[in-house]
Amino acid sequence: MKKTKRYSWGYLVFCVFNAIFLVLLAALCVLPLVHVLAISLSSKGPVEANLVGLWPERFTLDSYKYVFATDQFWSSLRISVERTVLGTLLTTVLTVLLAYPLSRPDGTFRFRWIYMTIVIIAMLFSGGLVPTYYVVVRMFKLGNKIWALVLPCAVQIFSAIMMMNFFRMLPRTIEEAAYMDGADHFVSLTRIVLPCSMPIIITVVMFSLINHWNSWFDGMIYNTQPEFYPLQTFLQQFLKEPSKQSSLEATFSEISDTSLAAANIFIIMLPILVFYPWMQKYFIKGITLGSVKG
Repeated sequence: MKKTKRYSWGYLVFCVFNAIFLVLLAALCVLPLVHVLAISLSSKGPVEANLVGLWPERFTLDSYKYVFATDQFWSSLRISVERTVLGTLLTTVLTVLLAYPLSRPDGTFRFRWIYMTIVIIAMLFSGGLVPTYYVVVRMFKLGNKIWALVLPCAVQIFSAIMMMNFFRMLPRTIEEAAYMDGADHFVSLTRIVLPCSMPIIITVVMFSLINHWNSWFDGMIYNTQPEFYPLQTFLQQFLKEPSKQSSLEATFSEISDTSLAAANIFIIMLPILVFYPWMQKYFIKGITLGSVKG
């Protein structure tokens, strides 16, 4: 007869306190988001009187109607989507092309230690804002162009090292068998290594996607005209100097600037909130495996 497994009182107390702690931690993450959503759905009076908690007061969708009626919002959204797609694709390709050679043994890749030294130095030290601005804007004339938002952060050294360690953990026997059948490094990379490395690839994609979507500072310093601002830069400028378009001011005169800012914040967070849970299982596995030195 199978025995029932018994747990000690200490273990049960630990489980209870651990569950309570995790629930409180989750609440600290979720409640601010719920509060922002409630503000965005509340009318001007309760918001300015600071009466909105976790539930909308005098429910209205005027803040979202105003945001969607703003030309600058759609222009910035298009730039952010274009930047995120182009930047994520470019970063993933360059990261793979950097990580694969560095994952090869020293006997296969001569002077590998020199390149690893350069990579580590590039990860620890930066040229600074002024030289970067001079190179991007003055030397290559990329101001007010999408490439100014994509090229300076195209190679993420941390992601490359993490992917390199993941590649080194893959069984070498599979690649050696492919080499014996006449495959070269390109065939080995595209048909063997990459299909076995989806967790780390998804992780790099997730890192790059969040970085490009949430970045606002580079859009402010590289772009001098508001019509070239990405969505996050547009939001930052709106939070700094809230103002309504004159053509919409009469129609939406009862909207609070705080409600408009909350609506912008929630709209910007929504794609990440939808996208992240779908990628989470690959994200965690890629970080766990890629962080182990092979």
